Amino acid sequence: MKNNILLKLSSIRLGILFLAVTFIGCEKDFLEVNPTDRLSEVAIVQDSTLFEAYVINRYLGVRLTDKEGDGSVPGFGRGYEYAMMGTVTDEAIYNNDDNTWLIQQGQLSPENTGILGTFWGRSYRSIREVNYALKNISDVEMSESGKAKLIAELKFIRAFRYHDLIRNYGEVVLMGDRVSELGDDFSNPELFEKTSIQESIEYVIEELNQAAEGLPLHNDGEWEDGRATKGAALALRSRLLLYAASPLYDNDNSDPQKWQRAADAAQDVMDLGIYSLYQDGYADMFLTEGSHSEIIFARYYNINERHTALEIANGPNGYGGWGGQVPLQNLVDDYEMADGSEFNWDDPEEANSPYENRDPRFYESILYNGAEYRGREVETFTPGGLDSQDGPDNWNTSKTGYYLRKFINEDLPIQNPWEVAGTQNWIYFRYAEILLNYAEAQNEVSGPDESVYNAVNQIRSRNGVEMPALPAGLSQEEMREAIRQERRVELAFEEHRFYDVRRWKIAMETENVPAYGINIRKAEDGSLSYDRKIALEGRSFEEQHYWLPIPRQEIQSSDGQLEQNPGY
Repeated sequence: MKNNILLKLSSIRLGILFLAVTFIGCEKDFLEVNPTDRLSEVAIVQDSTLFEAYVINRYLGVRLTDKEGDGSVPGFGRGYEYAMMGTVTDEAIYNNDDNTWLIQQGQLSPENTGILGTFWGRSYRSIREVNYALKNISDVEMSESGKAKLIAELKFIRAFRYHDLIRNYGEVVLMGDRVSELGDDFSNPELFEKTSIQESIEYVIEELNQAAEGLPLHNDGEWEDGRATKGAALALRSRLLLYAASPLYDNDNSDPQKWQRAADAAQDVMDLGIYSLYQDGYADMFLTEGSHSEIIFARYYNINERHTALEIANGPNGYGGWGGQVPLQNLVDDYEMADGSEFNWDDPEEANSPYENRDPRFYESILYNGAEYRGREVETFTPGGLDSQDGPDNWNTSKTGYYLRKFINEDLPIQNPWEVAGTQNWIYFRYAEILLNYAEAQNEVSGPDESVYNAVNQIRSRNGVEMPALPAGLSQEEMREAIRQERRVELAFEEHRFYDVRRWKIAMETENVPAYGINIRKAEDGSLSYDRKIALEGRSFEEQHYWLPIPRQEIQSSDGQLEQNPGY
C-alpha cells in the first residue's frame, strides 16, 4: 500500500471533500514504477522546501471550466480570463457570449451558472487543501518563525476563499479545520449546515486578525512575489467589513457600529504608511512590471507564466482583435466631464462631441471612435469604419461601439501574441480601494467630514487624473452617491461592480437597465451623428440574483442535505 499526495487534485462531495491523499493498492512485482506526477505525503511533510512549495501553490486554483486560466492556472478570482467579471455587470458585455449572456439576461439557475459556477467548488477545494497543510505543519522540520509565517499565509488564503464564498453565496458552510477523507461518513447533515452571514464574517475576520499578526510588512527573497503580507490581510479585512456593514449583509438596517468597524479597518491599512497612490499615470499603474506603491496584493505574471493574451482577446476587429469585453454606453455615460459635471446628452455641445473633455480615466479605460491607438484612430463609425461591421473580421465587431483599453499594453502585439503577451499583473487589492472603503464607511458614520473629502479627493487629484475636488457642502446622501460614482469609474473592470451593486442593494435598478451601445453614422461631409442602441436584448435581474445559486451537482453530491439559496 502506498500513500501519495497529488499536486493536481480532484473534487468530490459538495466541494468540501477534495482528495489530496489517494491510496494506491499494488502487489509486489519485479518492476515497480513510481508515478512521476505525485509526491509522497511523507516526502512533503519531511521536506520543508517541498512543504513551503505546497503552501505557495495554494495561491493558485485549478481549471474547472473551459477557457479558465488560458496560459496558466487561475488564481483567487477570474482575473484576466476571456470573459472577465465586468461582462456580467453594467460595465460591459462579452462580445461572443462565452456563457455570460445568460447571466445578463436573468437566466441564471443551479443547472446553468455560466461563468460564475466555479466559486463554490474552487473555494472549498482550496479550504480543504489549506486545512491539510495546517494539520500537518507541526510535523515539518522548520524553524518556529518559518512555521508561524506559513500558518499566517494559510489563514489568509483560507480567509480569501471564504470571503469569495460569502460575497457570492451569502450563507455558507464553515469547515473549521476539518480535513475530509474518502472514507468519512457524509450522512451527517451537520456537515452541510450553513452558517449565518454575520457568523461567517466574524470567523473570517478572526482568521485575518491572526494572519495579520504573523505576516510581514514586506516580502523579500525567493518565492516571495505575490505572497500575502500584513497589508494584504488588513486590506481583505477592510473589504469584508465594508461588505458586512452594507444593506445586503445587514438586512437593510443601518448599524453605525458596523460602519465604524469598516472605517477603522480601512484606517488600519492607511496607518501602515507603506502604500500610496500611483502617480505615474492611471493606465500605467496596471502595466508596470513588478510591484509599486499602490499595489497591496497582486498576482504577478511573467513571460514564463502568462495569462490570457488581452491584446488579441479584446482588440478591435480592424486591428485583428476579437472584441472581447466591450464596454457599455451605460458606463461611458457615467464618466464625468473634465470640470466634474455630469455628461448630458441633452446638451447639444456635449452630444455632438461626446468624447471630448471627459474624466481622464475614460481615455485610459475605453477605446472609442476617434481614439488614437497603435498609429491610427479607432473607427467604429459606419459606413466604412475599419473597426465597425464594415471592417475586416466583422464577426468580431463590438456590439456596443466600444473596446477595452484598460489593462491593454500597446507595446505587446495583437496578432501572434502567444509567446510574448499576457504579462500584466492582476491587482487584487490596491490603495485606491482602501481610500474609497474608508470614505464610504466614514461617511455613513459621521457624514462627509474632512477625512471623507480627503480620501476621495486624493484619488481625483492624482497625477494623470487631476479631476476637480468634490464640491464643498455635500450632504451625507450626496456624498454617498459621489463615492459610488468614484468607485464606478476608478475601479472599472476590476471585479468590484458586480459586488458593489449587490451589497448596496441597487442591482434591481442598475441591472434592469438595457445594455446600451452606440451607433455612429458618418455623413458625406464627414460629420458624425450618435444614436444609442440596445447592444444585448433582454437584460434582466430578479431579487434572488442578489446571491448566486449553488450549482446543482453540489446539492446532489450532498444527497440533498445542502440547502439551496432562496429563489432557486
